[in-house]
Order: sequence, then C-alpha cells, then structure tokens
Amino acid sequence: MATSLATMTNTAPRLPLGRSYRRPAATAHKLKVVSKQTSASPVQELEADLQNSLNKLATGRSRREYLAGESVFSQGDQANAVFYIQSGQVRLSIVSMTGKEAVIAHLPAGSFFGEAALAGQPVRISSANAIKPSTVVRIDKTAMQDLLHREPKFAEQFLAHLLARNIRMEADLVDHLFNSSEKRLARLLMLMANFGQDTKPIPVIAKISQETLAEMIGTTRSRVSFFLNRFRELGYIDYDGGGMLIDSSLVNVVLRD
Repeated sequence: MATSLATMTNTAPRLPLGRSYRRPAATAHKLKVVSKQTSASPVQELEADLQNSLNKLATGRSRREYLAGESVFSQGDQANAVFYIQSGQVRLSIVSMTGKEAVIAHLPAGSFFGEAALAGQPVRISSANAIKPSTVVRIDKTAMQDLLHREPKFAEQFLAHLLARNIRMEADLVDHLFNSSEKRLARLLMLMANFGQDTKPIPVIAKISQETLAEMIGTTRSRVSFFLNRFRELGYIDYDGGGMLIDSSLVNVVLRD
C-alpha cells in the first residue's frame, strides 16, 4: 500500500489538524463558481515572475509534453537537471529494496522538482511521473546555477517556493501520523479546493480517481469510496459533469475530535 506525503499547492496550508468544533445551526452555504475578470493573485504573480526568469535562459532549457503516467525521470537516473511544471501534475515516488513503493508528493503546476541536483546529489533517489497530461520544463544544472547567481529576485522566489513546499510536506506528515484516513481525505479535498490558503477557493475540483486519492492519503481505494459516499450523504460534497463540488462545511470533518 502506497504511503503518501502529498503536496497539492506551493503555499503552506492553514487548515487545523484537529480541535473541537460545533457546527452552526444554519445550513452551510454552498459556494458557487462565478466567472469574472479578477486581478492576479500573489501566487499567480509569483508563477509569472518565475516563468519570465526561466524564459531568459538562451541555452540549457527545454520543454516537453508528457502523457498521463509517462516518466519524467526514474530512481537511479543521473541527477543533472531541475524541472518546472508549467501545466499538469507530477507524482514523486520511491521504491524500497524490498519493492515497497511510497508516494512522496503530488506536485501541481508552478512547482519545481529535482532540485537536489543543485546540492550535489549524483543520482535520483525517487521517480517522477506525470499524473495527467503535463508540460514540464527541464533546466540543466549548470544553467540553473547560473540563473540563481545572475537573478537575485529569481533566487529569492525559488527559495521561497522550496520552503513553502517543505512546510506543506511537514504538515502532510503530521496529518498522516496523527489523523484518521477520513480526516486526511477531508483535509486533502479542502486543500485541493484552496480552502484555507492564500488563493481564492475553487469549490469545483477536477475529476480525480479514487486510486489516486488513496495513494495521496495512504489508504485503500475501498476506504476512499466509503468516505466519499459518506461525505456526499452529509452534503459535504457533490458531483457534476465537471468534477467534484466541495462545500465549505467539509471542514467539520477536519476539525472534529
């Protein structure tokens, strides 16, 4: 069974990991997606700045489209580049000597990975695979080092990105160690919908398989199916043609003792 330390955004989550909560008497208001022009969020501005800096590289940079399930690199490959996800999603996983697989992270668009190459890691200790069709930029190690030296603003943003991702992964580890699989699933869905984060909530999240959700929280597909059915009966989630509708009242599961 895969053990997940997944990370869905580049900002540190603010969802509590457990305390008492009394549900208000009024029915939770269902959020609706409204299409209108809005100014770019700080996260979007950061991603745009990072992309502009990467575009300044005349050499040492390449871009490739990956199909769902396709490998970006494998455990044991030479570590000679850093990668940036322009679109899509990438899973990082590791396999032990006994053949047991653990999922380290699920990274969304706007994420860097493979940065251990900059610290002198000779070979990859994990594998990276596209979860869905993804566009990934590969930056040679020397080109990335040169960019970090030439562009102080980019170096600062890159460091902020890595620190935020590590904070998120630490929170995921605490969640995995101390919370039930039901709470972990509820927290994951809230994070995927951006509740409790700097960016605006997106109540409707894209379709995602129960197998992938099970990997991300470290449980079985059957348990995920059971919890999703319960959440739907309680009115915490619903389904439409575009994906899963997340109601803000799902936080009750996360906060419940």
